[in-house]
This record gives sequence, C-alpha cells and structure tokens, in this order.
Amino acid sequence: MKHRVIAVVNQKGGVGKTTTAINLGAALAAYERRTLLVDLDPQGNCTAGLGVDAAGATTTYEVLTGQEQLRDVVRPTEFPHLSLVPATPELAGAEVELVGMVGREFRLREALAGFDGSRFTLVDCPPSLGLLTVNALAAADALVVPIQCEYFAMEGVSNLLKTVDEVRRFLNPELGIDGILLTMYDDRTNLAQQVAQEVRSVFGDLVFETLVPRNVRLAEAPSFGRPIHAYDLRSKGAQAYLELAREYLGRMGDDHG
Repeated sequence: MKHRVIAVVNQKGGVGKTTTAINLGAALAAYERRTLLVDLDPQGNCTAGLGVDAAGATTTYEVLTGQEQLRDVVRPTEFPHLSLVPATPELAGAEVELVGMVGREFRLREALAGFDGSRFTLVDCPPSLGLLTVNALAAADALVVPIQCEYFAMEGVSNLLKTVDEVRRFLNPELGIDGILLTMYDDRTNLAQQVAQEVRSVFGDLVFETLVPRNVRLAEAPSFGRPIHAYDLRSKGAQAYLELAREYLGRMGDDHG
C-alpha cells in the first residue's frame, strides 16, 4: 500500500496531540506497520516521549532548511518498526528562516517525496497555525485531529478547518481528514458525555469510535521515554490507543494487510 502521511494537528494546546502522535504511531508499529514519527514541534516533546536525546543530532531543522536529506536524519527507536525524525528548540528558528525561502510551504512535502521507509508517517505539529504547521498540512494526505472532552473543546477547531480549506485551495487540494479523536474522556462526568455528543453531531462519521480516557499512566509514560503500551500495557490508555490503531487500520482497509 502507498505510504500515507498523517498530520496530527490542533492549534489548541493541551488536547493530547503529542500523546496521540506517539501512541498511535507506536501502536501502528506494534501491529507491524513500519511507522515514522516526524517531530515538527520545537518543544521536542515527541522526541523526548520516545526517550531520544537529540542534543547535537541532525533534526527536522536541518531537513526543512535543506541542510540534510530526510532519510539521513531518520533514527531508529528501541521499538520495532518505529523510527523518528527528532526535533530540538532550534526548530523554532526554522519558522523565521523559511519565510525568505522559495517554496517555503513545501519543504516537508519535498523532503518526504519518494521516502519509502515506512507505511505511515505521523507528523506531530506545534500548537499553532504557523509555517511549520502549514508545511505539515501541505505534505499530508490527511489529518488526525484530537479534541479534548472538556470546556471549549471546539475552540480553535473552526479556525483549523478554515485553514484546511485554504490549504486545499492553494497548496494541497487532496488533503483529507482521517478522523477526529476524542481525548481525555471521563465517563463519570456529564460534561465529557455532552462534549462527545456535540462533537459527534458536528463531525458525524469522521469521529473515531475509540475514546481516549483521562488516564494517569498516559500522563506518566512520556517522562519515562516510552509509549504507553511499552510502559503499562494493561492500562486503559494503552488499550485505547491499540484499539484506535485497529480502528484506523480498518478505515484504511489495511486491517489484514
């Protein structure tokens, strides 16, 4: 099957975006689909969450500024079938440098063109709609959008969808949405149930059936540099992301491949 590029994006912070990039990516790898994670956030949380020390390493900064080929920056992780293009705070400088570059919106797309080292590439985007995120949207086949089940859950999503429409018009007409993911779900609260119902009423079948619960083990895992299934397989968070990966593969028609 064709290599698929997925941008994990929501301009609102604290919605479980990086948690989703790491754990959906790791779960797809656990199902033996070669998966590449591209850390496009200068905070580097995706990199740290996989236990990778990127100090002194080549990173997404060198890829976007044309100093390195992506294939030369890809690093294996300790987890089979899962590799990483890391990020450091230096990436924040790329946003400024890219402004003056020709084809600045297509740097990531060009870097990924012809890359055949993975079945899936997940791009962890920063919590903004700046040039780094635009690069991800221009390069992606589709988006996965995490939305937290709390107050103001829809805040920013309408702006994101407007940006998606603009990207479709001018940069990437084929950009799709693979799914909306409800995160931080607490079934003990009426609020979470109401938010889930509202999101499903707005987005319909785009919303994954799988709900990611609010889970202490999910919050702990990044500090140990491990995806949740490698940290506590029996936790509700691990089971949710494994189920999400199964659901996602089913949507892609890849559940038996």
